[in-house]
Amino acid sequence: MINKPREITLKTLYKINQEQAYSNLALDEEIKQNRKILNEKDIGLISEITYGVTTWKLTLDTIIKKYSKIKLKKISPWIINILRMGIYQIIFLDKIPKSAAVNESVNLAKRYGHTSSSNFVNAILRKVEKEDYQELYQIKNDIERISKTTSMPEWIVKKLIEDNGLEKAKEICESSNLHPKVIIRINKLKNTKQELENKLKEKNIEFQETEEEDFIILEKVKNIENMDLFKEGKFTIQDISAGLTAKVLEPKENENVLDACSAPGGKTTYMAELMNNKGNIEAWDIHEHRTKLVMENAKRLGISIIKTNTKDATIYYEELNEKFDKILLDIPCLGIGVIKRKPDIKWQRKEEDIEEITKIQKKILKNCSKYLRKGGELVYSTCSILKDENENVVSEFLKENSQFIKKYEKTIFTDKKQDGFFICKLHKN
Repeated sequence: MINKPREITLKTLYKINQEQAYSNLALDEEIKQNRKILNEKDIGLISEITYGVTTWKLTLDTIIKKYSKIKLKKISPWIINILRMGIYQIIFLDKIPKSAAVNESVNLAKRYGHTSSSNFVNAILRKVEKEDYQELYQIKNDIERISKTTSMPEWIVKKLIEDNGLEKAKEICESSNLHPKVIIRINKLKNTKQELENKLKEKNIEFQETEEEDFIILEKVKNIENMDLFKEGKFTIQDISAGLTAKVLEPKENENVLDACSAPGGKTTYMAELMNNKGNIEAWDIHEHRTKLVMENAKRLGISIIKTNTKDATIYYEELNEKFDKILLDIPCLGIGVIKRKPDIKWQRKEEDIEEITKIQKKILKNCSKYLRKGGELVYSTCSILKDENENVVSEFLKENSQFIKKYEKTIFTDKKQDGFFICKLHKN
């Protein structure tokens, strides 16, 4: 008898690995399709194994290689994912007995492979022990050891060591495997912090304060977007680091502000809240369907000062010269700072992507800086933590644009509470 949650997990992993689907979207779609037959415990298990296998793929494959005489490339995508699921449960999930992990994997292999496939899966999983993971810490080469113990591609480990030294790089890689917290931003246009916290208490929702006044961490909460408080726009979901980009820019009431890479609108709406919904924010995105997301968010939060435009920030628009008081550039990037939220990023990015993405980043910064009036301020930010995409881009820009000075620069590294981010504020003299 096939275990339905594990079969749904297998199909989700197939979409992520074979069809390059985003892990969160593939997972949501599979759960939605099977909602009638799943309970909360099932959904928890599916999410746990899907994100776990996606996060730890490199480590799991290292252990498969140890016991398999067949090369990974020759193993069917279904069987390799069944093996990954089994090994993940044996090594990382203490609550699941090894016998259950093995038996359920063998049952799946019978359906998604041949008789020989189920024997192959059985033979490998019976050999796997928790010690197989611990042994990886004995690897002498620093880059290889960090890569295999934290399941991070070697090129990223190498870059992080170059930028931050060995110990810090190791810490960043370990933090990228933590379970992300659910963090919400209080919408001060609709309620005070106290009012929202009282409502959460009434609903028995546990929460935790953060150093940032407008943000709180929710504990053990599920289906957050179905909550009345969310639908009524009393709060929105946003990581503290992402919110800080808007806070550092300090938009004021009645200012004319540009958010040149705005979708889905988390930072745009926060700027509107900081401006008390007074003034004007022009929000751009290259795709029209994404600007609609910005407007949906604004509407839910009761914001009326955002106007969206389908515009490409890499193109220069002369008519906008010196039009804006403040500009936010939360630029497209490799996303190395948000791997714990989107673990598939690790496997989709390649080292050669750096050159391509930095060209776009430099172009956007060069063009949009011209739209800033004299005396105005601009924030350049990414959810990446590589110097190539951050400090190096800003330094090159400042060398070529002497009228700009740096007022603030910070790299936030991913940890238990927040995502990795780079934020730099520039002033135009």
